[in-house]
Amino acid sequence: MTTFAAAVSAAHAATCPQVLDFQLPTLTEDARSLCQFSGQVVLVVNTASRCGLTPQDKGLEQLHRKYKDKGLVVLGFPANDFGGQEPGSNKDIANFCEANYGVSFTMFAKSAVVGPAVNPFYARLAEKTGDHPRWNFHKYLIDRSGNEVLSFASEVAPSDPKLVAAIERMLSPQ
Repeated sequence: MTTFAAAVSAAHAATCPQVLDFQLPTLTEDARSLCQFSGQVVLVVNTASRCGLTPQDKGLEQLHRKYKDKGLVVLGFPANDFGGQEPGSNKDIANFCEANYGVSFTMFAKSAVVGPAVNPFYARLAEKTGDHPRWNFHKYLIDRSGNEVLSFASEVAPSDPKLVAAIERMLSPQ
């Protein structure tokens, strides 16, 4: 490795928390580095279009709009792991989310969030928290440094005071 390449690699390692050190495709198939969210509070949610909890997309969008200028990023990860409730293609999912809930937060390509084919980001979140999603709309909240990762069950709505308080605490200046 050249000296320049080593310096770039070292700078990347210093600025990107391990929990975010992944590059994953979005619904439009563009690969996106999660490192771009370093320094922000990140709310990660496994979504599904045909779930009784799907109306949580509206609440997630509201959180996104309310707190994005303060440093919150909402990331959606469609998954078909629970009850086959996300059967569509990435294009179908994108159209559904936009048409029904006006979703403007980043949505990644459909992937597994549990099991042997789990996407590596979800494997790391489960490792950090000791908690795997048990259903659609499980939430992980990652602080700005990537050191603190909290887990919230599917039943915890985006407007739940516990989740909102955790977001506001992580967004507040230290």
